Amino acid sequence: MNSIFKIIHLKPIKICCVLFLFTIASLYSQEIPKIISDKEVSSQNFLPDFSYAGYHFGTSEIPEIKEKIILAADYGVIANDDLDDSKALLKAFKAANEVQGNVVLQLPAGKIILSDILYIERSNFVLRGAGSGKEGTEIFCPRPLIYMKNQESLAELREYLTTTDKRQVEKENNIDLPFSQFAWSGGFIWTQVPKQRVKYYLDKYDATQNILAKVLKGKRGENVFYISDSNGLKVGDVVELDLFNKDGEKGEIIEALYKNSKVKIGSSHWKLPSLPLVRQQVEIEAISKNKVTIKTPLLIDIKPNYQALLVEWNHLSEVGIEHLRMSFPDAPRVAHHVEPGFNGIFLTRIFNSWVTDVTINNADSGILTEEIANVTIKDIVTEGKNIAHYTVAMGGVHNVLVENLKVYNKAVHPLSFNTFSTKNVYENCEIFTDPDLDQHAGANHQNLFDNIKVHFEPNTDNTYPLFAGGGASYWKPSHGAYSTFWNITVAISGNNLNVPIELNGMEEGPFARIIGINGNRNFTVKYGPDAYIEFVNQSMKKIPSLYNYQLKKRLK
Repeated sequence: MNSIFKIIHLKPIKICCVLFLFTIASLYSQEIPKIISDKEVSSQNFLPDFSYAGYHFGTSEIPEIKEKIILAADYGVIANDDLDDSKALLKAFKAANEVQGNVVLQLPAGKIILSDILYIERSNFVLRGAGSGKEGTEIFCPRPLIYMKNQESLAELREYLTTTDKRQVEKENNIDLPFSQFAWSGGFIWTQVPKQRVKYYLDKYDATQNILAKVLKGKRGENVFYISDSNGLKVGDVVELDLFNKDGEKGEIIEALYKNSKVKIGSSHWKLPSLPLVRQQVEIEAISKNKVTIKTPLLIDIKPNYQALLVEWNHLSEVGIEHLRMSFPDAPRVAHHVEPGFNGIFLTRIFNSWVTDVTINNADSGILTEEIANVTIKDIVTEGKNIAHYTVAMGGVHNVLVENLKVYNKAVHPLSFNTFSTKNVYENCEIFTDPDLDQHAGANHQNLFDNIKVHFEPNTDNTYPLFAGGGASYWKPSHGAYSTFWNITVAISGNNLNVPIELNGMEEGPFARIIGINGNRNFTVKYGPDAYIEFVNQSMKKIPSLYNYQLKKRLK
């Protein structure tokens, strides 16, 4: 009798517990997007793991280097004297470059005048100011880069612009002007490996690459691939993995990038067979015969007809630029692409490096990047009266994290993923004027706009082109598969809170993931083709940042 009594009374309790747990799970799933909470949905809608972006793959904080410190003031750099400090700064750079191991070049507080380029050409080098605020270090650049001696590293770009007669034509504004070499390149602080090509423009500049191995096969999302021969490779090497399209307009790698979507593919995808269409910088973690393990997942499947290669990637590492302000004079804007070169920082060929606590005023472009990987760019402010081309742009880069960027100035492309950019993240950024989440063509794919806040006034028809993508037609569409938007918060100015706003601007970027659009209005999203859209007009409080969610999950 007792046993029967227990059975009769335990069954309802178990049922109640199951129902209670089911209810809790249902409520929880309503607060978490299905693309990560529902196994069936997630299995059918691939979401990249973006957690490897940033300094040391997101696993290390930006260091505070306290070793050998060179004081720029000891070499004649005098702040606030209204005299040009360029020669003294170059002397200080020379002295710092002679130091073995980690070195910090410390700039004094106050206003420093710079009319030459400061090249950082070695590893373990930190350029440090006294802060980005009013009492910190200000580097003022009175003249643009067009007045500098022609840089050897931009010779190919100059010839390309001339031979192809690249021009900005705006008939309505009576403008027909040649492109500037500084529209997307160059800066007054410039990291580079001397005599290393940074970007392809002309075949005649092609150099013989140091091929380390042929790559035979690998699977998207995994950290292993198989090579022909491991001789010449060792654990710890940082090399570049290149995949090519040798099969013309219908190449299988094009289908992999755009998932057979019905979009028009630009001719550069097949007219440049010697140019890698997909590339990523990888660090070798283990080698076992012909099996290589790397620290980061592969972007796409590797197939024999991609003729994939591991090639040498010359770069600098542990380079830091921090705690300073760069400013430029008020200057009238002539036109897009003809900027004179009021560019702040140009980052090329660096790995496991950083820029932090930097304010940039009145720049044509604040921070430009090309051929860098695993760099964190953090706590940046761009401001000023001048209209910029870019604020902090990502061009041809991999696993770069831009965190806590505040954009107060007008810019053509406030946030931008450009040609060949992959697995990069804008996280916790805010755009206060004319926002545009730009994806700039050129086979960029699998990039993330994460926890972004934008402010704007909608068009009179209650639409706004938040997703408008730029780029040349020969590199279209604007992006490849799996570009991701996560938790985009929109602040609309105006009093009519009852009218829904349509967010649009992207016609041809395929297979995007748009998860979490919310703000002070109701929104609809128009994004084509084959976009996965979820959590529109829903709060993202449970997981405000996909990058941080994935990073914590990986580190567990």
